Amino acid sequence: MPQAIAPTTHPIAMSTTITHEAARSLALLQLASPALPVGSFSYSEAIESLVEAGRVRSAADLADWLRQELRVGSIRLEAVALVKAREAIDQGNSAAIHDWNQWISALRETEEFRLQSWQMGRSLVTLAKDLQPPDETLVQLRLEPVNYAIAFASLAAHWHLTPAEMLTAYLQSWVSNLVSAGVRSIPIGQTQGQQTLLNLWPDVAEAIAEIQELATAETDQDWFACGWGLSIASMTHETQYSRLFRS
Repeated sequence: MPQAIAPTTHPIAMSTTITHEAARSLALLQLASPALPVGSFSYSEAIESLVEAGRVRSAADLADWLRQELRVGSIRLEAVALVKAREAIDQGNSAAIHDWNQWISALRETEEFRLQSWQMGRSLVTLAKDLQPPDETLVQLRLEPVNYAIAFASLAAHWHLTPAEMLTAYLQSWVSNLVSAGVRSIPIGQTQGQQTLLNLWPDVAEAIAEIQELATAETDQDWFACGWGLSIASMTHETQYSRLFRS
């Protein structure tokens, strides 16, 4: 039988001066913020390799790459696992949470990507334990290593974000971080970077809808990703002459 997880304290109960809706909106912004201290700024997820190889030379190239990743890349499957892990957290099913954590580790194409997910997950766990009130779910699970998506799902549940809000924060933070990596490595201007984010809004919204549909389907037969280009770019990053990023 799956081990149950004790419910967490509702953070909103700490204050009587903010509505639940406002608190959820602020939680969404905080989780999606580049100020979240998980070290995401140090990773380019192979964008740096693509720039070095001449595959990504402009804001338009960067947008095309991220658009394809949202449509057929492994980020889709990682986001599906995020939603499934959240479902397990809401049900108090620790066995399923452990299973999804291992599934995400197996999904990562290269060692660099796997270490990135583990490092960011570990940092988010540390944060979630130190904040008041702490995320007791992560404390009880004792996952080691823990993937970022699992820790993210737990903190989103702790702050009572809906699954859709959680998914929005996750994908928006992912896109924002990689656009930031493009701004620094191509390089492109800050205005071009913001325009790239704006241009990707329809793609992010479409991905959110598709991922929710995949996560609620009766079977996983439509779960797929085409990530060989990303895998090759990640492997070549390891041997680059000079690097600004860790992946």
